[in-house]
Amino acid sequence: MKKVPYRHSISKVLGVSLIVFLLFSVSIFAQDGGSAEGASAEVADSGDSSGDPAKGKALFNQNCAACHSLTRKMTGPALANVESRLSDDEGLDREWLYNWIKNSPGLIASGDAYANKVYSEYNQAAMTPFPTLSNEDIDNILAYTAAPPKTAAPAATAAGEASGSGSGSSGDGVSNELVLGALVLVFALLVVMLFLVNKTLRRIAEANGVDLSQEESAKRLPLWKAFAKNQFLVLVTVVFLLLGSAYFAYGWMMQVGVDQGYAPVQPIHYSHRIHAGDNKIECKYCHSSARVSKTSGIPSLNVCMNCHKSIYQVADETLEEGKREYGIDYNKEIKKLYAAVGWDEENQKYTGESQPVKWVRIHNLPDFAYFNHSQHVSVAGIECQQCHGPVEEMEVMYQYSPLTMGWCVNCHRETDIKVEGNAYYEKIHAELSKKYGVDKLTAAQMGGLECGKCHY
Repeated sequence: MKKVPYRHSISKVLGVSLIVFLLFSVSIFAQDGGSAEGASAEVADSGDSSGDPAKGKALFNQNCAACHSLTRKMTGPALANVESRLSDDEGLDREWLYNWIKNSPGLIASGDAYANKVYSEYNQAAMTPFPTLSNEDIDNILAYTAAPPKTAAPAATAAGEASGSGSGSSGDGVSNELVLGALVLVFALLVVMLFLVNKTLRRIAEANGVDLSQEESAKRLPLWKAFAKNQFLVLVTVVFLLLGSAYFAYGWMMQVGVDQGYAPVQPIHYSHRIHAGDNKIECKYCHSSARVSKTSGIPSLNVCMNCHKSIYQVADETLEEGKREYGIDYNKEIKKLYAAVGWDEENQKYTGESQPVKWVRIHNLPDFAYFNHSQHVSVAGIECQQCHGPVEEMEVMYQYSPLTMGWCVNCHRETDIKVEGNAYYEKIHAELSKKYGVDKLTAAQMGGLECGKCHY
């Protein structure tokens, strides 16, 4: 038998591939290390030696980021290289910045020319004084504002994601196309094997004198005729079909008007996952009328602008996650908000040219059913999630519960009234507890099953 030299060639290919991979990895790590060292060197060269940019970033985010950005105007001016710009353009030194940051109203009142110029340019919006910041803290903040913004990292990340997604590899490094091709090949081999086995068996039968054509042409009673002659099977089948039809018809009719799972596309994408989940914003901050009104209400866009006057874009990681997981560009959605309220980003003021947002209602009870949010939220102390589900995990808001009459009635039967610290129920709870002989009352025992409570 001739020896096939495949094993040696495969070993050579694997060896060469391993060497190339190691060289490629070393070069990448070297580039990363070099770029990191270069970046740190640039920061050290450009930043002020008397400040720590890392500490300054934390102080900037804590005290300044609500009104200032490094690269664009907000409530206040952009602060990138602010010290060098003031020194070159206005002849102001760091001592002036100390006085301005610690006591800007005092500097304005003293008649300082540049302080009054900034005050007038930004619509006389008084800057919050920070007397508790030390000179060292301000040095750190100025060192951070002098450090160049890092723009290479997101590009490198995007390039890495593009190369990873273009390779078509699965999580374990095996090509998806290779796995699919192997499965197709195995299936094709099985088909061929079955065909060959069938052909071989026919040849064996013919060799033994078995006439397959007569066996196949033998007359048999059709299945439907055999079934029709069996009256018991016909009766059982008819009864089964009638019961099955009634069951599915009843189920279909009971779903009329039930919109559980309804998740419409809104004109401006709003992520409850980010706002209520990641940022821990309380539901009633936006839906404030749920505490005092029958309805929870649609938040006005002014509530959105309480934060988004300063938050004009999301973090790079959040932006990439939105595009990758949900196909949403969060920054573009913020622009839609600005267009709706008439907010001029450049000049940081309202233009007065607003436009309505046609939100699509998700939860909607029939007109003959009465439901009061304040009774459940403020008096009963029920959490929003009990009816609306894990809102803090929802990227797209949807109707979590069926909101049917049976669902409400079951809740009234199973939910105990919270009497502790609730004077509203003290007297009636004491009387009804004696009547029913229980320590705790359910909403049903308090009259929660009376028709007139919800239908009037």
